[in-house]
Amino acid sequence: MDMQGPGRTTGLVGGGNLQRFSSRTHRLSHVYLKDQLQGASEYLRIAGYFRSSIFDLINEEVETIGKVRIVCNSDLDQLDIDAAQKAREQLLKEKWNEVDDAVESFFRRPRYKRLYEILKRGNVEIRVVSRRDAPFVHGKAGVIRRPDGAASAFMGSLNETREGWSSNYEMVWEDTSADGVAWVEEEFEALWERGKPLPDAIVEEIGRSARRVEVQLDELKPEEVAPAALVEADIYRKGEELMPWQRAFVGLFLEHRETYGDVRLLLADEVGVGKTLSLAGAALVSALLGDGPVLILCPATLATQWQIELKDKLNIPSAVWLSTEKAWRLDPDEIPMPSIGPEGVIKCPRQIALVSTGLIFHNTEERRLLMSKAFGMVILDEAHRARGKDDTDTDERTPNNLLSFMHEIAKRARHVLLGTATPVQTDVEDLWDLLKVLGMGAEHVLGDAWSDWRSAQKSVPVISGKRQVTEEREAWGLFRNPLPAAAEAEVIFGHMRAAVALPKNRFVSSVAFSDIDDQFYRDQFVDDVLTPRGSLGFFQRNNPVVRHVVLRKRSTLEEMGMIPRIPVDIHPLPGAHMPPMFDGLGLRTSSAFDAAYQAAEKFTRALSKRKKSAGFMRSLMLQRLCSSYASGLSTAEKLLSGRVLDDEEMQLELGDENLDFVGEEVRQLQAIIDVLSPHPTDPKLDAVLHYLLERSDPWLPKGCIVFSQYFDTAKWVGEALTQRIPGEPIAVYAGAGKSGIFISGEWKSVEREQIKRAVRERTIRLVVATDAACEGLNLQTLGTLINIDLPWNPSRLEQRIGRIKRFGQRRDRVDMLNLLYHGVAQQTVDEKVYAKLSERMRNRFDIFGTLPDVIDDDWIEDEEELEARLREYTERRTRANAFDLRYAGDVTPKGDRWELCEKVLARHDVKQRLSRGWAGS
Repeated sequence: MDMQGPGRTTGLVGGGNLQRFSSRTHRLSHVYLKDQLQGASEYLRIAGYFRSSIFDLINEEVETIGKVRIVCNSDLDQLDIDAAQKAREQLLKEKWNEVDDAVESFFRRPRYKRLYEILKRGNVEIRVVSRRDAPFVHGKAGVIRRPDGAASAFMGSLNETREGWSSNYEMVWEDTSADGVAWVEEEFEALWERGKPLPDAIVEEIGRSARRVEVQLDELKPEEVAPAALVEADIYRKGEELMPWQRAFVGLFLEHRETYGDVRLLLADEVGVGKTLSLAGAALVSALLGDGPVLILCPATLATQWQIELKDKLNIPSAVWLSTEKAWRLDPDEIPMPSIGPEGVIKCPRQIALVSTGLIFHNTEERRLLMSKAFGMVILDEAHRARGKDDTDTDERTPNNLLSFMHEIAKRARHVLLGTATPVQTDVEDLWDLLKVLGMGAEHVLGDAWSDWRSAQKSVPVISGKRQVTEEREAWGLFRNPLPAAAEAEVIFGHMRAAVALPKNRFVSSVAFSDIDDQFYRDQFVDDVLTPRGSLGFFQRNNPVVRHVVLRKRSTLEEMGMIPRIPVDIHPLPGAHMPPMFDGLGLRTSSAFDAAYQAAEKFTRALSKRKKSAGFMRSLMLQRLCSSYASGLSTAEKLLSGRVLDDEEMQLELGDENLDFVGEEVRQLQAIIDVLSPHPTDPKLDAVLHYLLERSDPWLPKGCIVFSQYFDTAKWVGEALTQRIPGEPIAVYAGAGKSGIFISGEWKSVEREQIKRAVRERTIRLVVATDAACEGLNLQTLGTLINIDLPWNPSRLEQRIGRIKRFGQRRDRVDMLNLLYHGVAQQTVDEKVYAKLSERMRNRFDIFGTLPDVIDDDWIEDEEELEARLREYTERRTRANAFDLRYAGDVTPKGDRWELCEKVLARHDVKQRLSRGWAGS
């Protein structure tokens, strides 16, 4: 190659030169930038993307320059750039980690180290701008100043990468004229003014990458396992993280594991606080530490949500048992494995298994088989479903099937974790039902069978402070049974364990207080336990509830700034201006819908004469019909043709009953099909279009998610909207390979991860989703939500709104529209439920705090019955809350921040270990 000169020079009128350089004739890394920066006093640079290679070529020169300012393209939307700092950090960290995989990171560690040192030195300042302000296709330029006042500007398509200057074909123009320098500097300053500083979190991530080293599991202490595994998981690589209270729960799990061996905890965090990730983090640690198989029990409707959350956030492989197919599903987007019969439930091909609580309620063969196996950990989600019922003939409560199962399985599990937002449903005894589960096979929880802590009637007055313990004998009885570990915060526990010579692995002492010989310990006990200290007595501070129940309130976390306090405006509200398609709070229906609704009622009445499942079928039919015309039609067609509905709870409820229909049942199903088939539109679609497009303040520009319980409805909404809004990409976000995007009527099947990315990048602003897929879906770029149907489960509504009420939400308040049909001839069940619920949905921060977790079917026979049940619930809940039980509620984790963890477990190694089956466990 010809190396005869550094470049071609042209003198400019008015002074200065224009010099041109080409990598065709010279190695630009040698003849231009490094040489030009030698002795420079200031360097301004309009660069491309912020990458680890940005100073790869000139790191030594940058060290000597007094002031370096660089403005970079972030490939973020302007709204992302202007968002709260935490949201901007998250998005930039995700962009940073898009490029670097584990192998590249290993090779680039020296580069990370140099970059980190440069950024920490203090002479370099970097800002990022939105893709609107600077797409940076090739518009890169810079200004170099020298101590003597001389300056030059250059332009070219180069970043400061070794590859760019040494290997690529590039051209650079240098302009030393005053006008040329001023022009580039003006462009730089305009972008600099619009930019935001590179977040400290990105600098910290660069430093961590420089020091990152992969280790083997046996090289880590137990408390190091969680951060070592999770810092490499998607939740951290995408700029998110476990919240402090979630990390604190995993830390508490490890503390109890070290102290007691067997961990027994009830996680009662309020709805929307994120119990799933807290429990999943503990399950991950337990499985990696080799404690044994993990069994997660949850309602069938939540199994897919759990599996998605485990996979998408924590990169944890799991298996879901499909009770109807007698097979395991290893991934939410894959087809199930071949059917292996009921006995396959104890041959899970993964360490972590998800099984429906419906199997337990219905006394299935799988229930019996599960009770024959030992587990490292059992997690029960929605644990309030396991409860007892007062029996007038005995002091003991009669357990339902789920509670009796938990009594037995807890004896066969090392660790038991229970999760529920409502540990006290309507009676404080509900909480004690769950505490007794924790105490099965674990005397450190409630003590032995003779412990007073096993009785809510005896315990609650002491815990609440309504009754003071002043007598030595009673205090000793509460203290010794159970007698906590010496590692507990109160030193008196260690003293008294020594006084009665209680072994480390035992937690009940039979020694009477009068038989303790050491007077020092006796006096110390009286001083610490019976002498009042502050506002709380000893047993208010120290009891099984404080020790084994964890509750973090949303209001507390909001006050601490840990979660956003975003008000929700609910539409429509009584008294507000209603769009024309509304009649009261409902949508005006047609005679066709009324006829279908009446036919559904007649169908279930006819079915009730033959089958015991008619009551469940009535609820299913009416809820699906009230979801949408499309769902009602699809349900009737599937039932009439004998096809199985995509509803595992229905299959469990039906049990061995066949889906065969005769006579009047067939006629009424056909009547539903006949009246709904020719119907061209649906008032719910009209309402959705009105709010998206026709309001004076339309919702589509703000971004919107439309939720439904049923895929039939979600698919119909997507299909209808793509016909009405041509050119608008409309995502359908569902489980098991059903996700995709509509554009102008054309369907493209895509992975859920692609949809989430497009929503984050604001290339999609309209999403239709099912509840089954809502876990792991963070949609803070969307500012409105439409409930196309209303589940009779208020906590489900809270989960839906939680998709957009998150850090990074660019709106100060968000909007939620609830849609339901107003029957002309008669009220629909949805109308009955919502008419009463809407009266209680006025607190716009904590919408559902005063509502029961589930509206039972037998509550909605008529409005008076529903009102009575809701009033009874509220009154009993108020009485139960009046006990003012105390809970363990640490929200700040101990130890170093997990996002800075440098000793890591390779993602492949974690996945491989968790992909082991239960065989031999």
